[in-house]
Amino acid sequence: MSLFDRRSLLLMPLALAACGFEPVYGPGGGGKALYGKVRVDAPQGVNTYFLVRRLEEQLGRPTDPAYRLSMVLEIGIQGQGITASGDITYYSVIGSIDYTLQDFSSAQAIETGRVTNFTGYSATGNTAETLAAQRDARERLMVILADQVVRQLNATVDIPS
Repeated sequence: MSLFDRRSLLLMPLALAACGFEPVYGPGGGGKALYGKVRVDAPQGVNTYFLVRRLEEQLGRPTDPAYRLSMVLEIGIQGQGITASGDITYYSVIGSIDYTLQDFSSAQAIETGRVTNFTGYSATGNTAETLAAQRDARERLMVILADQVVRQLNATVDIPS
């Protein structure tokens, strides 16, 4: 490691502190400001069950909620890997969530946003294996999307702790 690289590495925390960088989950960060204060709308199916479950793991289950999180989930499947004979052997599960965080008492929107991501699964096994792989891909996608929603809320919503 050259002398310049070492200096850069040692000065990086100072540069980040000077620009106002503050870790969300560090001391004084806002990462826990929403914990236990957000009621997530009830799931409407299997996919939203996994989504709500992960959101409640991240945000806690409130007894006296101050905020309401409502979401619209869209999911699609797209073939990716195609053999020379035209058989699809790999699929992507693509999902997006439009979310709104509202004040629970006034229903005023505090934050809105959209997250999008994807996962994939192989369809080269028998029918049972393919269905299990698809179900697993959907569950993984719900975890990814829920984590993205929580990260965006923690980064953008300014709520006093």
